[in-house]
Amino acid sequence: MSWLTEYVRPKIRTLLGRRDVPDNLWHQCPSCQQMIFHRELERNLKVCTHCGHHMRAKALDRLTWTFDDGAFTRIELPKAPADPLRFRDSKRYTDRLRDARDKTGNDDAILVAHGKIGGQQAVVAAMDFEFMAGSMGAAVGEGIVAAARLAVLQSAPLIIYTASGGARMQEGAVSLMQMPRSIIAVRMVKDAGLPFISVLTDPTTGGVTASFAMLGDIQIAEPGALIGFAGARVIEQTVRETLPEGFQRAEYLHAHGIIDMVVKRAELAETLARITSLLKPAVVETMAAE
Repeated sequence: MSWLTEYVRPKIRTLLGRRDVPDNLWHQCPSCQQMIFHRELERNLKVCTHCGHHMRAKALDRLTWTFDDGAFTRIELPKAPADPLRFRDSKRYTDRLRDARDKTGNDDAILVAHGKIGGQQAVVAAMDFEFMAGSMGAAVGEGIVAAARLAVLQSAPLIIYTASGGARMQEGAVSLMQMPRSIIAVRMVKDAGLPFISVLTDPTTGGVTASFAMLGDIQIAEPGALIGFAGARVIEQTVRETLPEGFQRAEYLHAHGIIDMVVKRAELAETLARITSLLKPAVVETMAAE
């Protein structure tokens, strides 16, 4: 070893100091495996700049991207029982909740806010898949009911971004009860003559798909989003047939008339503004007639 290696290099390192490089500067696209700089990914709304793959997004990000100038007011949601069944598997349910709250900074898997979209008042609820796979428990049910009541109070359209693995197993039947509760909440909005727009993101499955997620007056999905009730393997084993390519993806559902449109994330806010502006006059006329 030379004196450069043994003496000069250590001296230079000491003088300059060791700089810690953050490990989250680059993100790998799960579709094309390309590496994307984090600032570029944020500017592109977490859509791959190479292949256009729409990555999963946090609930708070969705609210920011949707409302005009990213300005909105979050509402405090009713508190649900923390552990109604005192459930425990390999870990206590209360511990899982605490870990999820520490990880996401949210109380549960849904956020509700109100503000302007295209200059018009709207109420938006967004589910967060990072919080226990966006599973629907009592807290999520309370959030949907609160969002519906706020929409009726403000005579504003209700928009819900779905991202969920389905019911929350740690709450058993309490979780299943949120399916009819969410349907009643949506009906409350429709009975008031207000539009309900469902935005299906990756993934939307299980009890969420089987309840309020598929009841929108307008059904929108992000490109490539997985949407379904049971998993593809379960369906194949049940029907004993090979499923077609792209089955349960947004484009397949759109081609078969299950959803109304597939919209890129960068165009979602503009699309929602246009739809609400078209539906709002009808709502006003209906209310005036009554």
